[in-house]
Amino acid sequence: MLSEKQIQDFKKKLEEMKEETEEDLEKYQKEKADEDSSSDYEGELSSVSDHPGDLGTFQHERAKEQTLHEQTREKLIDINDALQRIEDGTYGKSVVSGEPIPLERLEVMPTARINVDETEEQS
Repeated sequence: MLSEKQIQDFKKKLEEMKEETEEDLEKYQKEKADEDSSSDYEGELSSVSDHPGDLGTFQHERAKEQTLHEQTREKLIDINDALQRIEDGTYGKSVVSGEPIPLERLEVMPTARINVDETEEQS
């Protein structure tokens, strides 16, 4: 069972993680807005690329950025869920079994919802 001090320490860490994650999302949205307001191919006279490889590279980079954005959004959801569990008094307990999540796991992954062995069982 976690002490009140440990819970407050995790809450502080989660709030810092939340702030960083929100900054990352804002940065992505700002970059996306800037990109959408300018031409995809600056310096090109038309939107048609001279080389098909350029378009493929551009599309690959955009897909990669979108994937990172989605992962960041999911991370924010996990952080908010962990903060809610702190408010509910269920933080540090598995949502599957109700058993305590080891302190070591929470230190590595403060958003952990279940124990490692329960992760393997759900696979």
